[in-house]
Amino acid sequence: MSTPPFLTLPPSARALRVVTARGQFAALRAEPAGAVRGSALLVPGFTGSKEDFIALLEPLASAGYRVTAVDQRGQYETGGPHDDPAAYAVAALGADVRALTAALAAEGGTGPLHLLGHSLGGQVVREAVLAAASEAEAGPTAAGGAPLPWASLTLMSTGPGPIDPAEAERTRLLVEVLPTMGLEEIWQIIQQMEKADGQRARRVPSPEVAAFLHRRWLANVPQSLITTGGHLVAAPDRVAELAAVITAGLPALVLSGVQDYAWPLPEQTAMAERLGAHRVVVADAGHSPNAERPAATAEALLAHWG
Repeated sequence: MSTPPFLTLPPSARALRVVTARGQFAALRAEPAGAVRGSALLVPGFTGSKEDFIALLEPLASAGYRVTAVDQRGQYETGGPHDDPAAYAVAALGADVRALTAALAAEGGTGPLHLLGHSLGGQVVREAVLAAASEAEAGPTAAGGAPLPWASLTLMSTGPGPIDPAEAERTRLLVEVLPTMGLEEIWQIIQQMEKADGQRARRVPSPEVAAFLHRRWLANVPQSLITTGGHLVAAPDRVAELAAVITAGLPALVLSGVQDYAWPLPEQTAMAERLGAHRVVVADAGHSPNAERPAATAEALLAHWG
């Protein structure tokens, strides 16, 4: 899971709930002080939340972007049904992203909207783009096709299909025990496992952040973890379909740290090549460059959006 470096919102940001046709979503919103160059929707990954992007809010807003980071359905402060697996299928989560996109566009005055998904969120936003392209009957600039609502796409620390086999085994175990074991008991086991994993233990969080991570974990809807975890271990490769949309006019960026326990870097680089996407590797970062190296990550995003 991502570990935000801090929890205090910058002066430009506030917490809110975004009301959409598919319900309300907890969010953090940062507003530029001056003219708005554009806007961005940031979608977190498995076991994550909007706070994973907290360190990006100020640099992106300072550059003129109105930034909205959300909790997905079933995560932290958004919540969701406890007995409906279909609510957490990637297609349903992609529909949530499209509803959020429509709600942000309806606010007006926000300029072009850039879409970013981190980890599982990358496959969710991919689903949203493919569904929108399918409805448009073609790519965003093809004759007769309705334009897509996004100015660009960023896939951060995500891959084309299933997660790495070692990570998949951990996730399968989680999915298996969730129906019978409480989230608190699972949390204690995860802490012991992560202490033994040097790649994950990059930084010891402050007591405030550690308490937040615990609180956020306990707020997960178990069915959300079961369904999305099941997706991660058996995700289909839809890169060829997405490449057709990108070729038709949706600029794409594949961004990661220099190491990643979820999808190996060569796999992410090969995905970028298949997509015809720009590729950025953030130095001294792992699976969450947004939290680990926010300044360099913001710089890469601004270059892509600009």
